[in-house]
Amino acid sequence: MLRDSFGRVATDLRVSLTDKCNLRCTYCMPPEGLEWLPNAQLLTATEIVRLVTIGVERLGITEVRYTGGEPLLRRELVDIVARTTALAPRPQVSLTTNGIGLAKLAGALAGAGLDRVNVSLDTLDRDVFKRLAHRDRFADVIDGLAAAHDAGLRPVKVNTVLMRGINDHEAVSLLGWCLERGYELRFIEQMPLDAQHGWTREDMVTADEILALLTTAYELTPDDLEERGSAPAERFLVDGGPDRVGVIGSVTRPFCGACDRVRLTADGQIRNCLFATEESDLKSALRAGASDEELAERWIAAVSRKRAGHGIDDPSFLQPSRPMSAIGG
Repeated sequence: MLRDSFGRVATDLRVSLTDKCNLRCTYCMPPEGLEWLPNAQLLTATEIVRLVTIGVERLGITEVRYTGGEPLLRRELVDIVARTTALAPRPQVSLTTNGIGLAKLAGALAGAGLDRVNVSLDTLDRDVFKRLAHRDRFADVIDGLAAAHDAGLRPVKVNTVLMRGINDHEAVSLLGWCLERGYELRFIEQMPLDAQHGWTREDMVTADEILALLTTAYELTPDDLEERGSAPAERFLVDGGPDRVGVIGSVTRPFCGACDRVRLTADGQIRNCLFATEESDLKSALRAGASDEELAERWIAAVSRKRAGHGIDDPSFLQPSRPMSAIGG
């Protein structure tokens, strides 16, 4: 098992397939983009599946989430998903995406066994979308959401980051729009993971503020807290249910004590936290001919060093040098 020194056991593996993205969201990267990793530094599809297999068959991983960058840019995505869902015991397999290209791939991904998707959507206004993402791809995201729902990748979850003075006035309308379509909305506090290092606590719309905005139009009651477990989202019944909305307060309401996640970057590094400043290299050992047992031992050792929390409130906190696109959510 992937157990750390605080007794937490990692069962949820987040795997970044690429650091590349076809959007330039302001809370992630500058408009001109970033310098992408050379292809030779990225794990191959076979290497990804081998490490995921070790995690599932030897180390107790029960859920695999493929992320990026933008994972739909990885040509082997459908094959990687199919090979992952064929593992025994079969893990739950999901995908976090910006939705561009999902309209074309949703059916194939469902056929490969993908269980569900999380799609990022921060606004219902095309002009605001262009301002935030520096790309005019709003219609592609909307089409991708509908295609995922039609393909049975449910519940389709929508991830939204509210930014002060930009889209925070859309909180209520975003929830109403998602409820009408059967999507499950998750509001996420903006985190210090932008490449520009421009994040400030003052500019962040907090979980408390998000809830205050929503309760101007809806009655929210906490869902069964005992069922939350290690889930990052606090879930609330909307107008008595059964519909729900989630709020992920990574900064102001940290859930580090129940964290069960571990991350594998696109270049083969193990990260215990989005905000970690250290990584453990599996790729070099893998390419040097390490056995599955040796790779598992390295992975176990890496997770054993997981820190108690992300430490954002600590005066000594330093933002990770890697931005979100290079880590994988």
